[in-house]
Amino acid sequence: MLRLKIYTLVTLLLVTIVPWTATALNRADGAKVLQEGAKAASTTEDLMVKSLMAISAGDIQKALDTLDQILVNTPNFKLAQMVKGDLLMARGLQFQNFGTPNPASEDVAGYRDEARKRIERYLAQDTHSYIPEPVWQLDENQPYVFVVDADKSRLFVYRNDNGSLQYNADFYVTIGKNGGEKKYAGDKRTPLGVYYTAPRLTQKLADMYGDAAYPLSYPNEWDKRQGKTGSGIWLHGTAHDTYSRPPQSSDGCVVLGNQDLKTLTPILQQGNVPVIIAKDIEWLKPNSSVSSSNAQDKQALLDAIENWRKDWQSQETEIYLEHYSNNFSNGSLDYNHWAEEKKRIQASKPRVDIKLSNLSVLRYPNSPAPMAVVTFDQTFRSSVLDSQMRKRQYWIFENDRWKIIYEGAA
Repeated sequence: MLRLKIYTLVTLLLVTIVPWTATALNRADGAKVLQEGAKAASTTEDLMVKSLMAISAGDIQKALDTLDQILVNTPNFKLAQMVKGDLLMARGLQFQNFGTPNPASEDVAGYRDEARKRIERYLAQDTHSYIPEPVWQLDENQPYVFVVDADKSRLFVYRNDNGSLQYNADFYVTIGKNGGEKKYAGDKRTPLGVYYTAPRLTQKLADMYGDAAYPLSYPNEWDKRQGKTGSGIWLHGTAHDTYSRPPQSSDGCVVLGNQDLKTLTPILQQGNVPVIIAKDIEWLKPNSSVSSSNAQDKQALLDAIENWRKDWQSQETEIYLEHYSNNFSNGSLDYNHWAEEKKRIQASKPRVDIKLSNLSVLRYPNSPAPMAVVTFDQTFRSSVLDSQMRKRQYWIFENDRWKIIYEGAA
């Protein structure tokens, strides 16, 4: 009878975390094969899930032993601490709900969500062979890209392998208290879009930011066009008494555990890492019909970029200007003033040579109309000017063709 009561209590513990049966959990048995740099994080996470699996089987001692194994290496893992406390209460028949004695508290709800996110990732179909749809092309000088899936509370790391995107690792992350799509300062939301990392901040920071902080380029050019405000969106660690935080508990930053952030340091210290933050990410299987359609969209944009270059080089101004949206802005000039300036400069039709290289193409996530961020090295030569620059453009799909809606230095 005592074993039956304990079994009932621990089953209730599991159900309050995730509404799956023990049978569903056991289908995911076995450790995931992850890259070397993420082994410590994946081991901790796998052990956490295995402790919950042991609970689902009614094996309290195994669950407690697994939790103790976690807490030896990560004593500040608050989710593990909470589950262990609940198990000990269950053993003493004092357990009532996840996070006893105060299961309705905001902290308990947050750690319940963390448990759910971690289990969902553990049970997810293997995505190592899938690629995130927004990454259309990385230039040869861009070795890595980060993709933050705001729905899954996960940061995925992909490596540029001679133009082919290869999965490297993924990590649990925290985003804003009020979710995604930041619009104004103080809304406690994480921006959705394409951003780039800056070098590590060198000033002394409060402990809540953990071991390091890397600013993201919010607000970007498109955010400013939309009137979005705020600043100080960083990729940073956790307070040193905390292994990880609930999925939505930051003021808008993307937060990783200090151990995970340390793993990413060799990549982050290079600076200028693209970070795509998105919801409802589509994951593509190579050679599928969906990825073929994606490749066609990408090729249409690449063709539009090349036609823009050729028409600019030809100095046929009216044809060249057709590549720009009527809603174009370079941050200081709107389309009409931009067009007047280009007509003045190109009136004498000077002979020019224009070359583009190191082209990166990232589809902008969660935008009302299809849009892409294009970055490249531009070489411009004429009889009076010889210049090189890194340029960034935002292309939008309108009236059945790709057009430039923003252009400026990267």
